[in-house]
Amino acid sequence: MKNKRTRLQLIVELIKKNCIGSQDELARLLAARGHIVTQATLSRDLKTLKTTKVATDMGNYMYIIPDGNNLQDTMLSQTGQSNAPISHSIGFVSLNFSGHCAIIKTRNGYASGLAYDIDMSRTPEILGTISGADTIFAMLREDVTREQARQIFARFIPIDIE
Repeated sequence: MKNKRTRLQLIVELIKKNCIGSQDELARLLAARGHIVTQATLSRDLKTLKTTKVATDMGNYMYIIPDGNNLQDTMLSQTGQSNAPISHSIGFVSLNFSGHCAIIKTRNGYASGLAYDIDMSRTPEILGTISGADTIFAMLREDVTREQARQIFARFIPIDIE
C-alpha cells in the first residue's frame, strides 16, 4: 500500500510539473524514477486521481488533476492539515443561479472532478449535474431555495454563507 501511495504522489507531481499527453509518456517518466507499472495499473491510478485530459493551446492534450477530490482530502487529513475547500485547489471561480439551476464556473479542466464530488455526495436537494471543461450545471429540486443551495454547495466550494 505504501508503494501505491508513493506512486500516486509521484504521478500527481509529474502531472503538475510536466505537460504529459499519454499513458506511455507518464509510464516512461515513472520508470525513470524507479516505478515500473503496467498500463492497467497506470490506468487505475489515473482513474483514482480523477485525472482529466484537456486541450492545450497548441492542439495537443495533457493530463490535469483536479485537486478537490477524495484522495487529496485523504492525504491532507493524514498530514493533519485542513481539508476545507480552497478556491485555487478546486479551481472554483463563481456560483450563479437561473431558475432551479445552479451554474458553477471553474478553471479549465476542474469542472468534472467537482461535479463528481457533488454527485457522489448524494445530496437529495441536488437532482444531478452536467459538467463541461469549466462549467457545471446542477439541477436543484423545485422546493430548494438559493440560500439552501448555497449552504449545500459550501461543502464543496469556498463561498461565503451569510
